[in-house]
Amino acid sequence: MKKLQNELEQVVGLERMVKESDLENLKYLDMVVKEGMRLHCVVPVTQREAMKDCVVDGFNIRKGTRIMINHYAIQRDPNVWSEPEKFMPERFIGSSVDVRGRDFQLLPFNFGRRSCPAIQLGIIVVRLVVAQLVHCFDWELPNDMRPCDLDLEEHFGIVTSKEKYLMAIPTYRLNEQ
Repeated sequence: MKKLQNELEQVVGLERMVKESDLENLKYLDMVVKEGMRLHCVVPVTQREAMKDCVVDGFNIRKGTRIMINHYAIQRDPNVWSEPEKFMPERFIGSSVDVRGRDFQLLPFNFGRRSCPAIQLGIIVVRLVVAQLVHCFDWELPNDMRPCDLDLEEHFGIVTSKEKYLMAIPTYRLNEQ
């Protein structure tokens, strides 16, 4: 979080809040959001239907077959991602991997004609909210809790959510105007 706060201080300063126009200059923020979307996909499994007979990776798939795409497994594939369970935004340094569905190792908004129609809005809102939360506040865990004590278990269903609520204490950090 300190790396992201440092980037926000350098680009935005501490005299004002982050604006949408700042987002294009926040490269580490972009990496943090990609990594967060990789590890915690909102929709872990989607489905498609084969429109014609085809062969995929040696498997014969008949027209009309319903195909389940496991985004959770794809985005944590150890053949693609080194240390896939670890949060490492730096893995995107120099990478052209994008969240818009063009790169099949990262599909938080699905892909193709069935991708989320609000991808652009979603990307902007997530980046802006994360930037505001990290820029405006310092965050502490309650009751002398350490980061390693956090319960990061997720509840799987049509969408993924945290199993237990996260509790954190914010302290405002921007200079008064």
